[in-house]
Amino acid sequence: MAAIKGGYAGRIAWVDLTKRQVSIKDVDPVFAREYVGGRGWGARIVWDHVPPEADPLGPENVLVVAAGPLTGLLVPGAGKVSFSAISPETGYYGDSNSGGFFGPELKHAGFDALIITGASKEPVYLWVEDGQIEIRDASSYWGMGGLEVQEALRRDLGDSSIKVASIGPAGENLVSIACVNCDWRNAGRCGMGAVMGSKRLKAIAVRGSLDIPVADPEALYEEAKGAFKHVRDHEFARVLRKYGLAWYIDWSNENACLPVKNFRFGTYELHEAINAETMLKRVVTTSTACPRCPMCCGKFSYVRSGRYAGTAIDGPEYETLAMLGANCCLPTVEDVVYANWLCDNLGLDTISAGNIIAFAIECYEKGIIGPEDTGGLELRYGDPDCVFKLLELMAKREGIGDVLARGVKFAANKFGGGSERFAMHVKGLEQSAYDVRAAPAMGLAYATADIGAHHNRAWAITYDIEKGRDTYTRDKAEKVVYLQHVRPLFDMLGCCRLQWVETGLSLDYYAKAYEAATGIKVSADELLRASERVFNLTRAINVRRGLTSAEDRLPDRVFEEPVPDGVVKGYKLDRAKFAELLRAYYELRGWDPETGVPTRAKLEELGLKDVADALGL
Repeated sequence: MAAIKGGYAGRIAWVDLTKRQVSIKDVDPVFAREYVGGRGWGARIVWDHVPPEADPLGPENVLVVAAGPLTGLLVPGAGKVSFSAISPETGYYGDSNSGGFFGPELKHAGFDALIITGASKEPVYLWVEDGQIEIRDASSYWGMGGLEVQEALRRDLGDSSIKVASIGPAGENLVSIACVNCDWRNAGRCGMGAVMGSKRLKAIAVRGSLDIPVADPEALYEEAKGAFKHVRDHEFARVLRKYGLAWYIDWSNENACLPVKNFRFGTYELHEAINAETMLKRVVTTSTACPRCPMCCGKFSYVRSGRYAGTAIDGPEYETLAMLGANCCLPTVEDVVYANWLCDNLGLDTISAGNIIAFAIECYEKGIIGPEDTGGLELRYGDPDCVFKLLELMAKREGIGDVLARGVKFAANKFGGGSERFAMHVKGLEQSAYDVRAAPAMGLAYATADIGAHHNRAWAITYDIEKGRDTYTRDKAEKVVYLQHVRPLFDMLGCCRLQWVETGLSLDYYAKAYEAATGIKVSADELLRASERVFNLTRAINVRRGLTSAEDRLPDRVFEEPVPDGVVKGYKLDRAKFAELLRAYYELRGWDPETGVPTRAKLEELGLKDVADALGL
């Protein structure tokens, strides 16, 4: 295949931290086209280079930091970068992405991806600048907060414009829910911060001044004009510019899918204390945006007075407001802002943290754990100090925090007493902020997601609302399969999905933008087929690591406890009907309907014959 003309910087850096060596390789055009970029590249590299039995926190695990072919280009929201590895929380494939400016800066520095292998004996950071990479000593930064080290690096390197991806104490201490902070944005899920910590990699600092090549700049510009106008003028884009993603607090409350008290309730009586209107009145100072995005959905918050005076954070967004706010019953938006800042600086995923803390409080209320387990700390919903203390204990892995730091699945197995039935996770990844007791499609999306219960793979709850909150028809399985191809595609391209989700920006536009950028003629269907290839590949990674269909399951709570409040009061999922929906999903995917393993025919259809051979199919 001919060399790619643009879109990609054209180089991948392999960084061996054990040997302190860096090698730089050109991007293989076939590899680039088949796996596109971002999480697609991450999945293939993990399959090829991580042994099936590798310890996620051992030197054999690899961390792939990859931008996409549209990252940094004239495309709405083109600021995404993906972090991929075997997850220390689930033991299976994991990835997480971050918006902001780190991904574009990496490409301007001349690299599409960094593949980090081995592990350093001493703390290090990577200095990436215009085609060069150095492994530098980070001993003086070890122990700093994730936000603090970024400012320290910029100061010491003498450039306030440097972009940094870093970990906090949670990552250093190998906390399973540790995130990677990317200049106020976060790659939060699957414990990628712990993978960095296991490699003694404190940060990646990047400065770039190189152009990103584009095959047809005029065509890209012409496509961009219509796309930017479409997004800018869309009615819901105006809503997000004003309110940000906090708008969904009211939406979820109205639809009784807002997590409250560890997903026991679907509405929060104090939701107006943490919603978008209250944020605007009390803490928001300005809107923020990822590169080249006219939606400006970010909201920068600053606490002006009171006990948290001076706390500043880009956020909180919906998931944080829901999981730390509603789920833990924090009474004010200022409480959530401070909890958000604490998580970012400690380096904790706010979704998982809110899930775990709400679970621990329920265990305490039920007498499954007591003061003897918590070091005398009384666990209560609605108590900000309780939440803050647990966050610190988790990050430091002290006391009960050492148990909670390993995730809700581990904690439930440790606590016992029936707590397993209300540990809200799939495959070990804590469920994000949508109750599924009246949402079979969303439940199916959680159950079958390759990384665990995360909404970014298929946000299907709106389809449940459209088609019926208690229906289990085959079209719901079809919708989930489709969403699991289209939504992760944006992580491969290096773009935010909100422009498609919320404004209906056409997939044909992204195909045309990809063609203009790279010179590779491609249709939207071909891009979706590449995304399907990657979804099957991540399933294969998980199967090779021991996954069975038994783990495509939801927490018992969603089948046993009806929603006690709101517009879907009395609803719960039906086990038998859900099992049939899952079987339909397997059939639609071309997977074995009993085992959930991709068939040889499906893998070969997707160009993955070598994967089928390795699985012995």
